[in-house]
Amino acid sequence: MLYSFTLPAKAFALASLLGLGNTALAADYLIDGSGGGMHSSVSFRASHVGISSLWGRFDDISGSFIYDGANAGASKISVKIDPASINTNLEARDTHLKTADYLDVTKYPDAGFESTHIMDAGNGKLHVMGNFTLHGVTKEISFEAVKTGEGETPFGDVRVGFEAETTLNVQDFGINLLPNGELRLILAIEGIKQ
Repeated sequence: MLYSFTLPAKAFALASLLGLGNTALAADYLIDGSGGGMHSSVSFRASHVGISSLWGRFDDISGSFIYDGANAGASKISVKIDPASINTNLEARDTHLKTADYLDVTKYPDAGFESTHIMDAGNGKLHVMGNFTLHGVTKEISFEAVKTGEGETPFGDVRVGFEAETTLNVQDFGINLLPNGELRLILAIEGIKQ
């Protein structure tokens, strides 16, 4: 199954104002995740027994990307997610989510995304294709990402940020206990230019 990410309208408007294609040549970026100031996040929303939504996040993410605003095809991204870092703001629930009933983090300690192709989708968006791994299963997904900002910071470095959302069916990844299988992922990635 090929998954597609969608973006909030506000993010589209912001990207249009910033202009996706106005940056220089390709550059390497380190994702500011758990090892930095934690300015990147992978959050999620899942149905709780079909009545309400359960929100959470993964606290340990890392990775890197190459971004070329003038040539999207030269861009790449690799994001690593530690499933054991799941955080729903309730320790007992997090402990259960790490078991074989759900994520089985002892057996499947790795999750993440590796891009295989990135192209300019117009209107300030990037179309990204690649492989998403969860629970020991890898599936091809595609999504649109929007650049949320770029420039020098008060910290004395240069950064660029992107956002995207998608809804996955976790049953495709061998997790069968959610009522409808739907898990919405919300990604906010900030990279520090190397």
